[in-house]
Amino acid sequence: MAGLLRFSRPLNCVMSAVGVGIGGVVGVGSAAWGDLAPPLALAAAAAAAFTAGGNALNDIVDRETDRINHPDRPLASGQLTLGIARAFAASAFVIAAVLAVFINPLALLIVGLNVTLMVSYENWLKAQGAAGNVVIAYLVGSLFLFAGVSVFRSSAGPLIRTGILAALAFLATLGREITKDIEDMRGDVDRRTLPRRIGASRAGGVAALALALCVALSFLPLYFGVLGIGYAVLVLPADGMFIYAAFHSAANPARSQRVTKYAMIVALAAFLAGAFL
Repeated sequence: MAGLLRFSRPLNCVMSAVGVGIGGVVGVGSAAWGDLAPPLALAAAAAAAFTAGGNALNDIVDRETDRINHPDRPLASGQLTLGIARAFAASAFVIAAVLAVFINPLALLIVGLNVTLMVSYENWLKAQGAAGNVVIAYLVGSLFLFAGVSVFRSSAGPLIRTGILAALAFLATLGREITKDIEDMRGDVDRRTLPRRIGASRAGGVAALALALCVALSFLPLYFGVLGIGYAVLVLPADGMFIYAAFHSAANPARSQRVTKYAMIVALAAFLAGAFL
């Protein structure tokens, strides 16, 4: 059991569940711990189960390299057998799907799509660079989309809020992933990353474009009037950080991705503030 617990990487699972919870608060405000708490709790649990399955799948696919790079991991160290590891990953994905059944059909559709993408990423897309970046960016953004779907009833407001948040998370993560590939360009000899295909400068331009689109999309909640003044106050410094990161994506990728991470945190705080103020 201790090996399975480590195998699932519980901190990552908790972070996914918290992300869904935050998305629910952004979507419906105080109703997230009121009438809509049950479906949101199911969505958070489903996200945690999916993350556990994804983490397990990652260790299964990377088990040979982990024997050198991470020999202490449960599968690489022999604490778990390959059969148990595969059964755990499959069970975690099934649990996520079953929980989604009790939310609504759209939630089940998202879980099914995400499992398909996760399996494709680990077995093929990870080595393809840009395609893998897009999948990871989508999976991060889908946490908030999943939250919005789970609390959706009739009003479009929650879906608009969480949809914009998901799009921002997608673009910010995409820019950050490309920037990380620029930083790791010399060592990625076995991966067809975007910087290795088109060069660091052009890849930096793509990352900068993704971050610039973040800034552009950040004005949509104000345009639709779905978030309050608290959002307007906090989103401005987030936009400033995104712009700064965009200008440094190629010249200083380490700094750019660090600033992008901080900008994502401030943007998330802006959405939370806008849900109540």
